[in-house]
Amino acid sequence: MAFNINVYTESTPNPASMKFLVNKLLLNGSADYANKESAEASPFAKELFKFNFVNGVFFASNFVTITKTEDAEWPDIEPILKEFVKGAVEAELQVRAVAHEETPSFEGTESEIKIQQILHDYVRPAVEQDGGAIHYKSFENGVVTVELRGSCSGCPSSTYTLKAGIENLLKRMVPEVSEVVSEAM
Repeated sequence: MAFNINVYTESTPNPASMKFLVNKLLLNGSADYANKESAEASPFAKELFKFNFVNGVFFASNFVTITKTEDAEWPDIEPILKEFVKGAVEAELQVRAVAHEETPSFEGTESEIKIQQILHDYVRPAVEQDGGAIHYKSFENGVVTVELRGSCSGCPSSTYTLKAGIENLLKRMVPEVSEVVSEAM
């Protein structure tokens, strides 16, 4: 019996990105393909980049966030992408050529481990809801550096989220934190 794949879309805080959700797990963890060249390892992303209006592809759990080019309009391309995503999932097109499980392993000082745990448990699920991802980079002299991916990368409201949300949360839970900054991809 064939499993019926449903695809539905959700807008993200980034007007250039749209989240395409499916009723099937695509990936454990996340994978970000910011350009055509980086998509070589992903048969699914590689096919998406064949559309001249696709500017970025991000996968996490049961969705793919697609970032469009400036000249494309969602009403024109959304039905095309929806149909493509449905077909790709039904054909079991791989997100990654080589699958690997992402199990969180936190390392560093006690403060660094606590920061990584908070980002993983509290921040990551919220950021994924908006079609993006956050990755811990470093913690030095009170400054936490993170990397924003998917729809969060280049999103107008990501600075506010970073400062008002993530920074306040970390300052409250880890007194050594004085600031949170984002490193560009």
